[in-house]
Amino acid sequence: MTNYLPETPAELRAAALQALLICDADDKSRFVLNLPENMPCDTAQQFACPEGIPGRPAKPELVAPGKVGRRAMHTVEGRAVLLHALAHIEMNAINLALDIIWRFADMPPAFYTDWMKVAREEAKHFSLLNAHLRDLGFPYGSFSAHNSLWEMAEKTKADLTARLALVPRTMEARGLDVTPGLMQKLVQAGDLRAGEIMQTIYDEEIGHVEIGNRWYNYQCRKEGHDALAYYPVLSERYKAPRLRGPFNLEGRRQAGFTESELVWLQGQ
Repeated sequence: MTNYLPETPAELRAAALQALLICDADDKSRFVLNLPENMPCDTAQQFACPEGIPGRPAKPELVAPGKVGRRAMHTVEGRAVLLHALAHIEMNAINLALDIIWRFADMPPAFYTDWMKVAREEAKHFSLLNAHLRDLGFPYGSFSAHNSLWEMAEKTKADLTARLALVPRTMEARGLDVTPGLMQKLVQAGDLRAGEIMQTIYDEEIGHVEIGNRWYNYQCRKEGHDALAYYPVLSERYKAPRLRGPFNLEGRRQAGFTESELVWLQGQ
């Protein structure tokens, strides 16, 4: 931790960009959590894209997904490897929420306040996971990690509809499918605190995916697309990972997926 935080801009989207550029993970999450609520928001402001997006620490080392280490769950280090991977997802999720706020102008004010809510909750999730990792002796940065979430953000940086389709509704929604099983494994391994943290994350991630669904459908209506038919078009255009079951259908329903989408998802 650097124990240094930049001065907070008075406007929400500028503050999001400032937070995105912070490199230290603890500083970034603390900055986001300390942002005042109900900040004024200039929805029309167009920002020049600065260098250094996203700000990230020197560690963890970023490697290909297949090279991220795995360990047996019955060891402390093995559980720490899993929790570290989850903490890295949450750090990326903070960056993704901040990026969508500053990058895409001319949306309704509620769009920006929705995503700032997501950023705050993702910062909370990261802080909970990293505190537990420290208790286990393996703070964030102790293991390697992959960068797939942010790579999709890079691909969709000029297409808001694609960003909404392929990050919250695809890659982050996958967490709704896998988190209950991971939570059960952690509890069975005796890590009750990790299970509590995962329950908090799961409950709030449903809301995050719902926000992605809601604004994706808004964009499709605005652009004249059929939301269900346009999704595979975007998925192919931007080479999104194909989702494979089993799917958490009830969790996805709570997150705003329609029955038609769930039928398509299971048959695609």
